[in-house]
Amino acid sequence: MPVEITWWGHATCTVEDSNVRVLTDPLFARRLAHLRRRRGALPPPGAAPRADVALVSHLHADHLHLPSLMRLAPGTRLLVPRGARRAVPGLRRLAHLRISEVAPGDETPVGDIVVRAVPARHDGRRLPFGPHRSPALGYVIAGEARTYFAGDTGLFDDMAKEVGPVEVALLPVGGWGPYLGEGHLDADRAAQALERLAPRSAVPVHYGTYWPIGMDAVRPHEFHAPGDEFVRLAARHAPAVAVHRLGHGESVRLEAAR
Repeated sequence: MPVEITWWGHATCTVEDSNVRVLTDPLFARRLAHLRRRRGALPPPGAAPRADVALVSHLHADHLHLPSLMRLAPGTRLLVPRGARRAVPGLRRLAHLRISEVAPGDETPVGDIVVRAVPARHDGRRLPFGPHRSPALGYVIAGEARTYFAGDTGLFDDMAKEVGPVEVALLPVGGWGPYLGEGHLDADRAAQALERLAPRSAVPVHYGTYWPIGMDAVRPHEFHAPGDEFVRLAARHAPAVAVHRLGHGESVRLEAAR
Protein backbone atom coordinates (compact mmCIF):
# COMPACT_ATOMS: atom_id res chain seq x y z
CA MET A 1 0.00 0.00 0.00
CA PRO A 2 1.56 3.35 -0.97
CA VAL A 3 1.86 6.24 1.43
CA GLU A 4 0.33 9.50 0.22
CA ILE A 5 1.63 12.92 1.27
CA THR A 6 -0.38 16.10 0.62
CA TRP A 7 1.11 19.52 1.36
CA TRP A 8 -1.50 22.16 2.19
CA GLY A 9 1.01 24.95 2.84
CA HIS A 10 3.35 26.05 5.64
CA ALA A 11 3.87 23.02 7.95
CA THR A 12 0.43 21.52 7.29
CA CYS A 13 0.46 18.12 5.59
CA THR A 14 -1.76 15.07 5.44
CA VAL A 15 0.02 11.72 5.63
CA GLU A 16 -2.14 8.76 4.64
CA ASP A 17 -0.66 5.43 5.70
CA SER A 18 -2.39 2.11 6.45
CA ASN A 19 -5.82 3.74 5.99
CA VAL A 20 -5.02 6.28 8.73
CA ARG A 21 -5.04 10.03 8.02
CA VAL A 22 -2.47 12.05 9.97
CA LEU A 23 -2.60 15.86 9.88
CA THR A 24 0.44 17.93 10.86
CA ASP A 25 0.38 21.39 12.47
CA PRO A 26 -3.06 22.40 11.13
CA LEU A 27 -3.17 26.02 9.93
CA PHE A 28 -6.17 27.05 7.84
CA ALA A 29 -6.07 30.85 8.02
CA ARG A 30 -5.86 33.63 5.46
CA ARG A 31 -4.26 35.83 8.08
CA LEU A 32 -2.48 35.20 11.37
CA ALA A 33 -1.52 38.33 13.34
CA HIS A 34 0.96 40.17 11.07
CA LEU A 35 1.12 37.34 8.52
CA ARG A 36 -1.03 36.81 5.47
CA ARG A 37 -1.28 33.88 3.15
CA ARG A 38 0.34 34.96 -0.10
CA ARG A 39 0.39 31.71 -2.05
CA GLY A 40 -1.94 28.75 -2.33
CA ALA A 41 -5.69 28.69 -1.78
CA LEU A 42 -6.96 27.65 1.62
CA PRO A 43 -7.52 23.89 1.78
CA PRO A 44 -11.06 22.80 0.91
CA PRO A 45 -13.20 22.47 4.06
CA GLY A 46 -13.91 18.77 3.55
CA ALA A 47 -10.34 17.73 2.83
CA ALA A 48 -7.51 18.91 5.07
CA PRO A 49 -9.40 19.11 8.40
CA ARG A 50 -10.44 15.44 8.08
CA ALA A 51 -8.01 13.31 10.07
CA ASP A 52 -7.81 10.42 12.50
CA VAL A 53 -5.04 12.12 14.44
CA ALA A 54 -3.54 15.62 14.32
CA LEU A 55 0.01 16.36 15.46
CA VAL A 56 1.19 19.67 16.94
CA SER A 57 4.95 20.08 16.96
CA HIS A 58 5.27 23.11 19.25
CA LEU A 59 3.35 25.99 20.78
CA HIS A 60 4.04 28.85 18.34
CA ALA A 61 0.77 30.20 16.95
CA ASP A 62 1.55 29.24 13.35
CA HIS A 63 1.83 25.60 14.47
CA LEU A 64 -0.66 25.43 17.37
CA HIS A 65 -3.49 27.50 15.87
CA LEU A 66 -6.61 27.21 17.99
CA PRO A 67 -9.18 28.33 15.36
CA SER A 68 -7.84 25.69 12.95
CA LEU A 69 -7.97 23.00 15.63
CA MET A 70 -11.58 23.96 16.31
CA ARG A 71 -12.38 22.84 12.74
CA LEU A 72 -11.31 19.25 13.36
CA ALA A 73 -14.12 16.72 13.59
CA PRO A 74 -15.37 15.59 16.99
CA GLY A 75 -13.41 12.65 18.30
CA THR A 76 -10.22 13.45 16.39
CA ARG A 77 -7.10 12.59 18.40
CA LEU A 78 -4.73 15.49 18.99
CA LEU A 79 -1.14 15.06 20.16
CA VAL A 80 0.51 18.12 21.69
CA PRO A 81 3.79 18.65 23.56
CA ARG A 82 3.77 17.92 27.27
CA GLY A 83 2.70 21.01 29.25
CA ALA A 84 0.76 22.53 26.34
CA ARG A 85 -2.56 22.75 28.21
CA ARG A 86 -0.94 24.77 30.98
CA ALA A 87 0.84 27.06 28.52
CA VAL A 88 -2.13 27.46 26.15
CA PRO A 89 -5.35 27.54 28.23
CA GLY A 90 -7.41 27.79 25.03
CA LEU A 91 -6.76 24.10 24.44
CA ARG A 92 -9.21 23.37 27.25
CA ARG A 93 -12.00 24.70 25.04
CA LEU A 94 -11.38 21.96 22.49
CA ALA A 95 -13.63 19.52 24.31
CA HIS A 96 -14.60 17.85 21.03
CA LEU A 97 -11.05 16.52 20.57
CA ARG A 98 -9.21 13.71 22.38
CA ILE A 99 -6.07 15.52 23.49
CA SER A 100 -2.93 13.74 24.70
CA GLU A 101 0.28 15.42 25.83
CA VAL A 102 3.45 13.66 24.71
CA ALA A 103 7.20 13.98 25.19
CA PRO A 104 10.17 12.60 23.22
CA GLY A 105 10.08 8.80 23.19
CA ASP A 106 6.32 8.50 23.76
CA GLU A 107 4.50 6.22 21.31
CA THR A 108 0.80 6.51 20.46
CA PRO A 109 -1.00 3.76 18.48
CA VAL A 110 -3.67 5.02 16.07
CA GLY A 111 -5.30 2.27 14.04
CA ASP A 112 -2.54 0.39 12.24
CA ILE A 113 0.13 3.06 12.74
CA VAL A 114 2.22 4.18 15.71
CA VAL A 115 3.19 7.82 16.20
CA ARG A 116 6.46 8.38 18.09
CA ALA A 117 7.43 11.81 19.42
CA VAL A 118 11.08 12.74 18.82
CA PRO A 119 13.17 15.74 19.93
CA ALA A 120 13.48 18.98 18.00
CA ARG A 121 15.80 21.93 18.54
CA HIS A 122 13.46 24.90 18.64
CA ASP A 123 12.02 27.42 21.11
CA GLY A 124 9.09 25.69 22.80
CA ARG A 125 7.44 28.71 24.43
CA ARG A 126 4.01 30.08 23.54
CA LEU A 127 5.31 33.46 22.37
CA PRO A 128 4.84 36.20 23.35
CA PHE A 129 2.80 35.10 26.34
CA GLY A 130 3.95 33.75 29.67
CA PRO A 131 6.93 31.83 30.97
CA HIS A 132 5.63 28.30 30.43
CA ARG A 133 7.64 26.13 28.09
CA SER A 134 6.96 22.81 26.40
CA PRO A 135 9.42 20.73 24.41
CA ALA A 136 9.36 21.29 20.67
CA LEU A 137 8.80 17.95 18.95
CA GLY A 138 9.05 16.12 15.69
CA TYR A 139 7.10 12.95 15.00
CA VAL A 140 7.78 9.64 13.25
CA ILE A 141 4.66 8.04 11.77
CA ALA A 142 5.28 4.30 11.48
CA GLY A 143 2.93 2.20 9.36
CA GLU A 144 3.64 0.81 5.92
CA ALA A 145 6.49 3.35 5.91
CA ARG A 146 8.22 5.47 8.53
CA THR A 147 7.57 9.16 7.84
CA TYR A 148 9.42 11.87 9.77
CA PHE A 149 7.65 15.19 10.29
CA ALA A 150 10.27 17.55 11.67
CA GLY A 151 8.00 20.40 12.78
CA ASP A 152 10.42 23.29 13.32
CA THR A 153 13.95 22.37 14.24
CA GLY A 154 17.56 23.30 13.86
CA LEU A 155 20.22 20.84 12.77
CA PHE A 156 21.63 18.86 15.71
CA ASP A 157 24.33 16.23 16.12
CA ASP A 158 22.12 13.34 17.26
CA MET A 159 19.35 13.94 14.72
CA ALA A 160 19.76 10.62 12.90
CA LYS A 161 20.01 8.70 16.18
CA GLU A 162 17.00 10.42 17.79
CA VAL A 163 14.80 10.11 14.71
CA GLY A 164 15.91 6.62 13.69
CA PRO A 165 15.65 5.09 10.23
CA VAL A 166 12.91 6.60 8.08
CA GLU A 167 11.74 6.24 4.49
CA VAL A 168 10.16 9.68 4.09
CA ALA A 169 11.19 13.05 5.55
CA LEU A 170 9.00 16.18 5.65
CA LEU A 171 11.57 18.91 6.31
CA PRO A 172 11.15 22.66 6.85
CA VAL A 173 13.30 24.61 4.39
CA GLY A 174 12.30 28.23 5.11
CA GLY A 175 10.04 30.34 7.27
CA TRP A 176 7.46 33.11 7.26
CA GLY A 177 9.79 36.10 7.23
CA PRO A 178 12.94 37.47 5.65
CA TYR A 179 15.25 36.16 8.37
CA LEU A 180 15.44 32.75 10.03
CA GLY A 181 16.45 32.72 13.67
CA GLU A 182 18.19 30.02 15.62
CA GLY A 183 16.44 26.67 15.72
CA HIS A 184 15.34 26.59 12.08
CA LEU A 185 16.38 24.75 8.94
CA ASP A 186 17.02 26.73 5.79
CA ALA A 187 17.45 24.97 2.44
CA ASP A 188 21.14 24.25 3.03
CA ARG A 189 20.75 22.94 6.59
CA ALA A 190 17.73 20.88 5.51
CA ALA A 191 19.86 19.28 2.79
CA GLN A 192 22.48 18.48 5.42
CA ALA A 193 19.74 16.94 7.58
CA LEU A 194 18.70 14.85 4.59
CA GLU A 195 22.25 13.56 4.28
CA ARG A 196 22.20 12.46 7.93
CA LEU A 197 18.74 10.90 7.85
CA ALA A 198 19.15 9.15 4.47
CA PRO A 199 15.44 8.52 3.70
CA ARG A 200 14.29 7.30 0.31
CA SER A 201 12.08 10.35 -0.29
CA ALA A 202 11.73 13.90 0.99
CA VAL A 203 9.17 16.70 0.74
CA PRO A 204 10.14 20.33 1.55
CA VAL A 205 7.61 22.23 3.69
CA HIS A 206 7.36 25.41 5.78
CA TYR A 207 8.05 27.97 3.07
CA GLY A 208 6.32 29.99 0.38
CA THR A 209 2.95 30.37 2.11
CA TYR A 210 2.84 33.16 4.72
CA TRP A 211 4.71 36.47 4.72
CA PRO A 212 4.54 39.59 6.95
CA ILE A 213 2.10 42.24 5.78
CA GLY A 214 3.85 45.17 4.14
CA MET A 215 7.14 43.31 3.65
CA ASP A 216 6.62 41.90 0.16
CA ALA A 217 9.74 43.63 -1.15
CA VAL A 218 12.01 42.67 1.77
CA ARG A 219 14.24 39.74 0.76
CA PRO A 220 11.49 38.20 -1.40
CA HIS A 221 13.81 35.35 -2.47
CA GLU A 222 13.44 33.99 1.09
CA PHE A 223 9.76 33.49 0.27
CA HIS A 224 10.01 32.18 -3.29
CA ALA A 225 13.31 30.30 -3.51
CA PRO A 226 13.69 27.78 -0.63
CA GLY A 227 11.88 24.88 -2.32
CA ASP A 228 13.95 24.99 -5.51
CA GLU A 229 17.11 25.70 -3.53
CA PHE A 230 16.47 22.62 -1.38
CA VAL A 231 16.04 20.46 -4.49
CA ARG A 232 19.37 21.73 -5.83
CA LEU A 233 21.28 21.30 -2.57
CA ALA A 234 19.73 17.92 -1.79
CA ALA A 235 21.07 16.64 -5.11
CA ARG A 236 24.54 17.59 -3.88
CA HIS A 237 24.31 16.38 -0.26
CA ALA A 238 22.02 13.35 -0.69
CA PRO A 239 21.79 12.38 -4.37
CA ALA A 240 20.15 9.02 -3.59
CA VAL A 241 17.09 10.73 -2.06
CA ALA A 242 14.10 11.45 -4.31
CA VAL A 243 12.90 14.99 -3.52
CA HIS A 244 9.29 15.89 -4.32
CA ARG A 245 8.66 19.64 -4.36
CA LEU A 246 4.89 19.91 -4.15
CA GLY A 247 2.65 22.84 -4.91
CA HIS A 248 -0.03 23.83 -2.43
CA GLY A 249 -2.68 21.12 -2.32
CA GLU A 250 -0.60 18.69 -4.38
CA SER A 251 0.02 15.08 -3.37
CA VAL A 252 2.62 12.43 -4.01
CA ARG A 253 2.17 8.67 -3.62
CA LEU A 254 5.27 6.87 -2.43
CA GLU A 255 5.98 3.17 -2.40
CA ALA A 256 6.00 1.94 1.19
CA ALA A 257 8.08 -1.23 1.02
CA ARG A 258 10.38 -1.44 4.05
